[in-house]
Amino acid sequence: MTLQIIPWDVDPEIFRIGNFAVRWYGLLFASGFVIGYFILRKVFKNEGLGEATLDRLTVYVAAGTILGARLGHCFFYEPAFYLANPVQILYVWKGGLASHGAAIGILLALWLFVRKEKKPFIWAIDRVVIVVALAGALIRLGNLMNSEIYGVETSLPWGFVFLRNDENAPKHPTQIYESFAYLLTFVILLRVYWKNMGKQRPGLLFGLFLVFVFGFRFLVEFLKQDQVDFEAGMKFNMGQLLSIPFIIAGIALLFWAFREIPEPAVKKK
Repeated sequence: MTLQIIPWDVDPEIFRIGNFAVRWYGLLFASGFVIGYFILRKVFKNEGLGEATLDRLTVYVAAGTILGARLGHCFFYEPAFYLANPVQILYVWKGGLASHGAAIGILLALWLFVRKEKKPFIWAIDRVVIVVALAGALIRLGNLMNSEIYGVETSLPWGFVFLRNDENAPKHPTQIYESFAYLLTFVILLRVYWKNMGKQRPGLLFGLFLVFVFGFRFLVEFLKQDQVDFEAGMKFNMGQLLSIPFIIAGIALLFWAFREIPEPAVKKK
């Protein structure tokens, strides 16, 4: 059987005008927030909440995502470099972003949000993770367009040859694997939300999100190339080690959710 491969040589830039460039990654990253906003607007409307509350929530989540993702990359993966060169932390176009850092940033942002809005933390996080899963799917497609964070060599017929990185062997397109998993998580969470409107259990959606997203992240890391040199020879890489606490927390949340009294019914509009 002849091995089928997919040569991948997509330009990360959509177009450029002088020094200004629009990149696929940035477009997909921003699309996650825009699409997520409209989905949450429907959720908030269903629960009798105005757009002003959603607008404030969006600002908090956007700030938490960007700051958390950037700081997570800097201090989880390359702490020595960034501690020696702190100004480089601001150069978000260099280095990268870390999803585990984004998760921590979102949690902190929501904690600040609910303190001001006088809302239960678990109520806010249960709604936000629905669209965070969708944003994660789009961001991983952005990684694909950047030809980054891909897997080890594979003999499977859908292996991608990342020509822009001078690769000559097919590699696992782990960006697509993760994107599909996060998209499936989004669909499941959204369906659970609308189906269980009369008996929503606090923490259920958040628990499912943590188990699905970080559980799959743990598994797919076995197929990924090391992102930084110190991961060479490690039984579990940094992405896996950071995923374990989130998975455990998700399992604990699911046990807790099914012991709690469901939220009052919310009438669909």
